[in-house]
Amino acid sequence: MENLNLLSQQTAILIILGISIIFVIIGTVYSIQFKGLNNYLLANRSVGTFSLTTSLVASALGAWILFGPASAATWGGIGAVIGYALGTAFPLFILIYLGTRFREKYPKGKTFIEVIRLKYGPNLFKLILILSIFYMNIFLIAEVTAVSMLIKYISGTELWITALIIIVSSLVYTLYGGLRASIFTDNIQFIVFVVLLLIAFSYLIDFNANEFSFDFIKEKQSHLLSSSYLPNFTAGLTFFIAVAATNLFHQGNWQRVYAAKDNKVLKNSLIISFFIIIPIVFFMGFSGLVAVSADIVAVPDLAFFQLLLKDQYLTISIIIIFLAVSLTVSSIDTIINAISSLIIVDGKKIVKIKNYDLLSKQIIIILSIIALFVASKGLSILYLFLLADLFCCAAVLSIFYGFYFKTFSEKNAYVSIIIGLLAGLLLFPSPDFSKSILIGILFPSNLFPSFVSQSLLFLSFLVATFVPLLTWNIKGRSIKRGKRELSL
Repeated sequence: MENLNLLSQQTAILIILGISIIFVIIGTVYSIQFKGLNNYLLANRSVGTFSLTTSLVASALGAWILFGPASAATWGGIGAVIGYALGTAFPLFILIYLGTRFREKYPKGKTFIEVIRLKYGPNLFKLILILSIFYMNIFLIAEVTAVSMLIKYISGTELWITALIIIVSSLVYTLYGGLRASIFTDNIQFIVFVVLLLIAFSYLIDFNANEFSFDFIKEKQSHLLSSSYLPNFTAGLTFFIAVAATNLFHQGNWQRVYAAKDNKVLKNSLIISFFIIIPIVFFMGFSGLVAVSADIVAVPDLAFFQLLLKDQYLTISIIIIFLAVSLTVSSIDTIINAISSLIIVDGKKIVKIKNYDLLSKQIIIILSIIALFVASKGLSILYLFLLADLFCCAAVLSIFYGFYFKTFSEKNAYVSIIIGLLAGLLLFPSPDFSKSILIGILFPSNLFPSFVSQSLLFLSFLVATFVPLLTWNIKGRSIKRGKRELSL
């Protein structure tokens, strides 16, 4: 990947440090007035509509939106763009119902994993706890990798330098202030990145007026809009399933469900967030279609930036750094606090120690070191997300099905999730998407129809999500909803 070197490394580092220090000061100073575990975990269950909405959006739209949708669009076409946009927003729509239901049935809840433990039992609880922490750590790695790759592309700054600054600054104020600090900084980050996104979008449209249209894409890369182009369907469904399923296991979302002042605030915030997220993600994906149509995509993960920075304007590069750092920090502080809350609330069911708050900080620091190391390698952001998504897809139907059918046992759910995950991993493609464990490694690709070898990602998610259904054993096939009332 050739670097643009629009800024010197020193200038880029100073900008990143400046932005990060501002958020550290804001988050820390604001949190001083809010003490106690309830504030740290759930912001005292008192968050209003504006704060909850901006926090939901800021947490959902991390730096990945600058990379993932545009990258997927370069090969998945308009289907990938639509699937990504709907998949990102759809969990918020589902939480309008699930969130209010869980608040009513489990009014003292703090984490989704805690509810799973009471509903199913200790074995499935441990599996989903590990799965959730694994997913969020992959999310952390992908976010840090994304912003580090961008800064390197603009200024040539080494990946580990950006990663170190972003991780350390996020840890400082989030481990001190918890959810209170995360939500307050999300409010500011939301305003910052919305303004900067509008500037970036305006620039793209003004300076690429002849290219930023469906007509241009149809002329240059018509297959990306064609109904006969298979990836328009397979990629669209893949990203919808993957992103939607994953976000239902994101503890950051469930923290905000329980942090809402009341159900009305929760519903309004989720609805508003839903309609904010869809056009933003769609536009980002559409920029990938334009970039590949203009034949300027050298690295799919950087498609949006290669389009935005093709004229190499210094001002727009500085705006992009502000945008990327704000987006990254807003999602990283959510991840850090989400993992911390899981360890504090649910860790006591696995290990017996005196100070779970200290344990959570120690584990998060270890995970952050891992994230720093992996981010310095510059792996594909989209691929990292897809791997984490697969794990969540294997669990999503079994977990939520069990909340409505009381005869669905913990053992049945556990086995179905493991089988779905193993089946999905057999088909999950290698980083170059050319083969999988089953097809291309254990058995030659030519033994399978071309559709199979060309649709490994789609089939892996389809299998991981729906194979668990074949293992369900519901005694009497009861359709009666479970009435077990659980008290937290």
